[in-house]
Formats: sequence, C-alpha cells, structure tokens
Amino acid sequence: MAASYDVLVIGAGPGGYVCALRAAQLRMKVACVEKRTTLGGTCLNVGCIPSKALLHASEHAVALRRYAEQGVIAEGVRIDLARMMAHKDAVVSANVKGVEYLFRKNGVTWIQGEARLLAPGKVAVGDETYEARHVVIATGSVSADLPGITVDEERILTSTGALSLTTVPRHLVVVGGGYIGLELGSVWRRLGAEVTVIEFLDRIVPTMDGEIAKTFERVLAKQGLKFRLGTKVVAVERQGEGVTLRLAAVKDGAESTVEADAVLIAVGRKPNTAGLGLEALGVALTEKGCIKTDHRFQTSVPGIYAIGDVIPGPMLAHKAEDDGVALAEILAGQKPHINYDAIPGVVYTSPEVAAVGATEEALKAAGVRYRVGKFPFTANGRARAMGETEGFVKILAEEGSDRLLGAHIIGPDAGALIAELVTALEFGASAEDVARICHAHPTLSEAVKEAALAVEGRALHI
Repeated sequence: MAASYDVLVIGAGPGGYVCALRAAQLRMKVACVEKRTTLGGTCLNVGCIPSKALLHASEHAVALRRYAEQGVIAEGVRIDLARMMAHKDAVVSANVKGVEYLFRKNGVTWIQGEARLLAPGKVAVGDETYEARHVVIATGSVSADLPGITVDEERILTSTGALSLTTVPRHLVVVGGGYIGLELGSVWRRLGAEVTVIEFLDRIVPTMDGEIAKTFERVLAKQGLKFRLGTKVVAVERQGEGVTLRLAAVKDGAESTVEADAVLIAVGRKPNTAGLGLEALGVALTEKGCIKTDHRFQTSVPGIYAIGDVIPGPMLAHKAEDDGVALAEILAGQKPHINYDAIPGVVYTSPEVAAVGATEEALKAAGVRYRVGKFPFTANGRARAMGETEGFVKILAEEGSDRLLGAHIIGPDAGALIAELVTALEFGASAEDVARICHAHPTLSEAVKEAALAVEGRALHI
C-alpha cells in the first residue's frame, strides 16, 4: 500500500524545505522528495551559501591592505585556495546537516530520489509510489545556457564549476553582468585573476536603479574588473588548456576574440521542470517555461501547487521561502499575504548593493511623481572609521503623501541595511517615518536616516 501524506513537497531547496517545515508545524503529515543526496537545494549546496563563504574569505585578502592603513600590519599573508575551499565545503556541510536535523525535529519524511507526477495526488519516486492530498512543486531553477555552447565545468563553467576551481585562473571571462556573474567574478578577481565581464546590454545589473548601476560599475572597475558592454558572445571554443571567445558588438556587429583560461556562463537561470511529467498532466506553463499559478499557488491541475523559482517572479531564495510559508498556511486554512513589491534583492560583492521597491526608471515610466533623498557613506562617521566609504543610500518617496516607494543602497553591509527599508515599505511608512526613528550612533544605519531626511532636503550631516 502506498504511503500517504497531507503534503508532499518535490524539492528540498529554500522554498521546498521551508514549506515542508511550516506544514509540519501546522500539524500536517509531510514528506519532501529530493533527488540530491543532501538537502538544501542549489542555494545551500552550490549557490548562495558556498558563494558567500568564498566572498567573505576573499574579502579578507583585500581588507588586509585597508587594515594596514589603519595601523594593523599582517606579515607574510598568502592565499591558501585549498584551505579556503575546505572552509566553503565545511560551511555547506553544516548547513545541509542543519536542514536534516530540522526535518527530524519536525517529523518531515525525507524521500531521496527523483520525483515524477503520475496523477493529481500521486507521485512516483523510483519504484515507489506515494499519495498526498496536496503536491507542491518546488524544484527551483538551473543555470540558463547559451545556444551552441557546451558547458564542461572544467574550462566552460556554470556557477557550480566556478565555486570549485582548484587553481586561480590567469584570466576569467564572465558572460553576464548580473548578480551571479559579478559576485563570482569579484571572488576570483580578489584572489588574483584578471576578470573580464561581457554583457549583451549596455549596462550591468539591468533590473537595478540606473544611478546605482553606474556607480556599481565604476566601483568594480576600480577593483580591476574589466567590462565589455553591448557585446554578444558568438561562440566559445576550448583551445588546449584555454578557451577562445568570438564576440560581436551589438551596435555594429564588429567582431573580436578574447582568450581566457576559463569562462563562466552566468546569463541567468531558468525553471527546473524537466522530467516531472507536467505536460502529461496538463499543468500549464508560461512562454518562459514557468508554471502558471493563481494567487494561492494552485496550478491548472487541482491539488498540484508550485512555489519559488519555478513560478513567475524574482528567482531569490528568500522569495521562495516566503512562498513556501504562505502556501503551507493556505493549505492549513489560513489567509497569509505576500507583498512582492517588498522583496529585497542583494548583490554580495564588496561593497554590497541592495534594493527594494521601485527604481527611478520604473517610476518615470509609470508617470509617478516622486522625490529623491540621498546620503553618501563618505559623510557617515562609522563608514569613515571602517575605511569603507564607497557608495550611498537612495530613497524614493511619493510626492505629496511621502510614502516610501523604493530604496537603493550601494555600500558596506547594504544587504543588512536594506531590511529597515523593507519593513518601512511593507507597512506603508513614509520617508519622514524613517527619518523620525532614532538610529544608534555611530552606525552605518545613520546613512539610512539621513537619506530619509534628505527627501525633504534636511539631511543634517552633509
């Protein structure tokens, strides 16, 4: 007799495992199917967590030069890449074991293997069949590819291969100027590689505020990253121990070549839905291959739901987690709500870049009248003490109501600083509300307060 569950989640990434845990908290009988031999999905195994381990470790190498200016001299410092990679692996292991513990603690059954939908409420994993009142698809996303380019994870890499290089490449070419490419490109630049970023558009991080993007490009260029914008990759070919890229200018088609030791293909991600049997069941997809759902995460087939990267919206781990919690609560009869305009995005370079809500470009296109408040980290006492004064905080507020519409930060610890502004936006706060809150001194968060004051032209420290 097939095992039966209230909820069966397919995929144990941030969306899937959080959905399973929340459903279990709500006293449902839950199972989670994962084809990897470890839990945590792409994020914990070969994405967010290992990349942050390398980003943090590599930042220390650069920080030592700054510390020397502050009177802390470190002699004989060198990079031990093998030890750095071992640290990364240890961090990953600890995190995935943590999810295993949470499953045991909450009574979630982990089914290891590849799932295939047989019918509504019926899922096959290997030779076994499982039944569930509710089936949740949370299979995440995979790296998008470029036509005609074969990834071997040795010289032609996705983010997975770029996280496991055993030597520092002399020259790394990054194809794609988005979050993933810039984060990993900055890691290898800090460790000594020459890094060239090739981007089809005429700017990097195209979804971010234009002023932030221009500043970001300038900062990264100062760190040694080179950019070839408005450039198309025509072909990538292995040549012995290296790689040759054939390029063409988007504007006039002028061709050129670039030689590299390795190439990172980072042109985005796509929903991971292959092999699930969606077509046979009639689960509707969008033109981009995402699973169509309603506001309750219900697909076109009753009893089958989808969350996270497989549905339209930003492909972010924290967005997937919010989806997972909301769906579990919906299945328990509750009425949760997610404000997708209050989902932050962060690029974990140094300095970090973080954003929430609307960009200036979006507000102009929509005809919204707004005011801007900005404050540079050069005028923040704590940033000066840290020797990290690149960047600024930018707040956009609706003219008249002063309601917060968007916030954008480039600077130290931007990923943490944005949380205050996410909260303000979520609760419909005004720029003045943020400005009236007492911020401890001396902290980086004072730059947020000052930017909010600057919306009305009354910043105090500039």
